[in-house]
Amino acid sequence: METDGVRRVTRCDCHETARAESLLKQARIPPRYEHCTLENFDVLKDKESGRPNRFLERAKLYAQKFVEEYPTDFGLLFVGPTGVGKTHLAVAVLRELALRKGIECLFYDSQTLLKAIRDSWNQDSRTSELRLLQPIADVEVLLLDELSAMNPTDWVKETLAYIINSRYNQKQVTLITTTLSATDRPRGREGRAPSGETLPDIETSLNQLGGTLRSRLYEMCKVVEMYSDDFRRVIKQAAHTFHVE
Repeated sequence: METDGVRRVTRCDCHETARAESLLKQARIPPRYEHCTLENFDVLKDKESGRPNRFLERAKLYAQKFVEEYPTDFGLLFVGPTGVGKTHLAVAVLRELALRKGIECLFYDSQTLLKAIRDSWNQDSRTSELRLLQPIADVEVLLLDELSAMNPTDWVKETLAYIINSRYNQKQVTLITTTLSATDRPRGREGRAPSGETLPDIETSLNQLGGTLRSRLYEMCKVVEMYSDDFRRVIKQAAHTFHVE
């Protein structure tokens, strides 16, 4: 382009679009969730009143605000029963960061990640394992899906501790989804989702990962609770807040 008689080289929009699409592809979002956006997130409006589910509407607002205010020094921990859209909302945030803000992101199902790490292990050397772990520890925004769906063996705890602590020390942002219940009930009592499935409370489930790792998660993430309207909630979150109008 030419400005005031001086020719200047500018980067065309097609370059930015190509880069955004490349970042989205590198994020490894599974085909099942490629369609997930903030716009098509279902807030489950009541059939009679037409009012949206208050928990899901607020969760969507948190997600939108997070994207708008990024970069931040905290991530999001999406908590709730199966089927309320935790992964959808987390992936939507990931997409927005990659497409709108040019952020390098990475999606990993927790079980798939741990299996890949275990399969890469070489008894003669940890080189393969560390080669796989490094980009996970270094990527600017990491989404760990279904953190609660794992058997918390010592090896699992050690591996997760490496990932979480590495990201904590580097001030990297982590998004997490986990199937938990934080309903208001006596300590040690389990809750039930509307589907009837039994869900451990948030403290019990995160304690299985160890006290240190649980504390790290609370320090790193704001808890976003996603429940049906018949669930009562107990707010348990890190000391990170932003205002939603």
